[in-house]
Amino acid sequence: QVQLVESGGGLVQAGGSLRLSCAASGPTFSRYSMGWFRQVPGKGREFVAAITWEGGSTHYEESVKGRFSISRDNAKNTVYLQMHSLKPEDTAVYYCAAARRTLVVARDLIDFGSWGQGTQVTVSS
Repeated sequence: QVQLVESGGGLVQAGGSLRLSCAASGPTFSRYSMGWFRQVPGKGREFVAAITWEGGSTHYEESVKGRFSISRDNAKNTVYLQMHSLKPEDTAVYYCAAARRTLVVARDLIDFGSWGQGTQVTVSS
């Protein structure tokens, strides 16, 4: 199983940018598709973005397309979420996740089996 630690959250004004990082442990990071999810109090965890194990394919939730970008550096065992043009509705706890199995595309919540502790992103209006 992969252990994940997110960082980079914080408070930003609407229209601003943040970059989240997720550091993973284990020698097999490069074999796992990775994803970012977010959650606000009282609601379920929502898919934001995903990237395949080699970084060749990405997928985004409709509301973040063109504003967010997911990437990974397998040499550093790290996945990133670059967020631009942030809106108050992007406020949430953001979670990094690793797929349950290696070398498979993962996009739905059930596809992911390892989770970080989350990092708070707050966008003020």
